[in-house]
Amino acid sequence: MNNILSKWKTGLARTSKATFGQLATIFGATEITDDTWEKLEALLIHADIGVDTTINIIDKLEDRVDREGITKESDLNDILREELRLHLDSPPVIQFSNKPAIILIVGVNGSGKTTTIAKLGKRFSSQGMQVILGAADTFRAAGVDQLEIWADRIELPIISGQLGGDAGAVAFDTVQAAVARKSDIAIIDTAGRLHTRYNLMEELKKVYRVVGKALPGAPHAVWLVMDATTGQNAMQQARAFKEAVNITGIILAKLDSSARGGMALSIQKELGLPILFAGLGEQPDDLQPFDADMFISGIIQE
Repeated sequence: MNNILSKWKTGLARTSKATFGQLATIFGATEITDDTWEKLEALLIHADIGVDTTINIIDKLEDRVDREGITKESDLNDILREELRLHLDSPPVIQFSNKPAIILIVGVNGSGKTTTIAKLGKRFSSQGMQVILGAADTFRAAGVDQLEIWADRIELPIISGQLGGDAGAVAFDTVQAAVARKSDIAIIDTAGRLHTRYNLMEELKKVYRVVGKALPGAPHAVWLVMDATTGQNAMQQARAFKEAVNITGIILAKLDSSARGGMALSIQKELGLPILFAGLGEQPDDLQPFDADMFISGIIQE
């Protein structure tokens, strides 16, 4: 447990230092004033929590201060922690009743999608599951090669397509291979795409439909990889993906490289989706199931 907490604190060190580390300068020994709330509001927005979520948090804090008769700034730290925690739901336990379970991974270029797929494959296989990967990113020149290199490194089978080939056909073949080999899980990569590229978003919808034809009821999960370094800029992209396909969960990648980790607090409120995993480093085991308590401990460090 201590090792995992240490991983969270290390992974969130940039967010903690850049933003929440300034709480000590805001929460002094003086009385709470309008200036206190203004400084706290600016800090939360700077942490990329988002304007709407920030206003909601400030309103809740002000109400609690009034109800409990809190007057000193120094007493705000604990109730801020508690209020931030209330804005985070613990993710559901990931269990699949289907075999094979088909997971479709989507996201924009550069979000860390392909690396995240490899980490997921490693995680599931280390739990004793038979995993197969599908390299349906036929749009990007290095998309297939990158996942093939990872598959070889973590010793997982992979179904690949050719550059410019039919992504739907690769997805279909991956599902069929998963069924034939009695795999537990198939994780299918898709071309990273900007939400503004209509043709690519339409192709994603096609891949989604093709997977359902290959195995009725599939995909059983569609996970969106979001780049934590882009902060609130990723939210508009996420909404577009949610409209295009049935996103069921978020993977927040590159938290360790970001000073904008506060975006995690607005994801659930604005998207209504659970954060399932968080990327806290480069190694395969640095992809951790999202833990709300450890997240709060990571961004507001003692």
